[in-house]
Amino acid sequence: METRNLFPYLYPMNKVTAAITGVHAWLPEYRLTNAELERMVDTNEEWILSRTGISERRILRGEGLGTSDMADKAVLGLLEKTGTKPEEVDLLICATVTPDLQFPATANIICDKVGIKNAFSYDLNAACSGFLYALTAADAYIRAGLYKKVIVVGADKMSSIIDYEDRQTCVIFGDGAGAVLLEPTTSGNGILDQVMQSDGVGRVHLHQKAGGSAKPASLETVMAKEHFVYQEGAAVFKWAVVKMAEAAEKVMQRNNLTADDIDWLVPHQANKRIIDSCAERVGLPSEKVMLNIQRYGNTTNGTIPICLWEWENQLKAGDNLILAAFGGGFTWGALWLKWGK
Repeated sequence: METRNLFPYLYPMNKVTAAITGVHAWLPEYRLTNAELERMVDTNEEWILSRTGISERRILRGEGLGTSDMADKAVLGLLEKTGTKPEEVDLLICATVTPDLQFPATANIICDKVGIKNAFSYDLNAACSGFLYALTAADAYIRAGLYKKVIVVGADKMSSIIDYEDRQTCVIFGDGAGAVLLEPTTSGNGILDQVMQSDGVGRVHLHQKAGGSAKPASLETVMAKEHFVYQEGAAVFKWAVVKMAEAAEKVMQRNNLTADDIDWLVPHQANKRIIDSCAERVGLPSEKVMLNIQRYGNTTNGTIPICLWEWENQLKAGDNLILAAFGGGFTWGALWLKWGK
């Protein structure tokens, strides 16, 4: 299939591209089921399934455990699978909204835990779009010839910022981590185009009210439950349905890609109705859509790499994948890549 490259400066054909050469993920053992949530909050199985499509979600349990305690396992598994030594890694980017600490970056903590010593690392926060934003950054570093082995981690312990008395949010989110290795290639595979956007007008609809510099933690903010996720579901749903599909359509249209050309849609696992709407709009049947929200819920930055990990055995080198996400802020985007393994 022939595609037209509309951005030759950014994406020159037959030049170096950044290919995913390995993927791994890790999820906590504990399963929080809908039946258990029914005993915790005013909700029921039918209400949760009809609005989200989620049956259970994984929760990280244990004193003092944070996002890095999932991410380090995903990265260690990735290094082992790809035969990569920690000292060979040039850069690690961690996409997260639930860092272990305000500082240092969770990426720094991950590197220390897995023995990555010859790299620089940083966190990236773009809510649920963070993993795609981080892939875009990693792609730029590799295309520029600066680095040869870049790890992108998407990880969140969402249970740490969820109010389990708020049925609007506690039914949605879970914990998990995934990581990919990107390396340069001239094979024609790899990341070929992307559309990333944001609109700060959406910040009022999905955010955490306190804990930042504008409203530091205090006894009052803790008592008012302002350190949990606040979401206006209807507004978020409306934006997500439109913008995630728009980004996927845009990246397909400007590269002359049709639904027949796409092997897999890899959507952020926010809500089954949003995923179904996005797939319908770009003309993809359900059998071409990666869907695991029913088992894991919304793990925020973990959803897309966890999908890639679960479907890894079904992916072939050269498969066309469209990755799409939407997150608080508002942030959204879509990315076209040819599978590189």
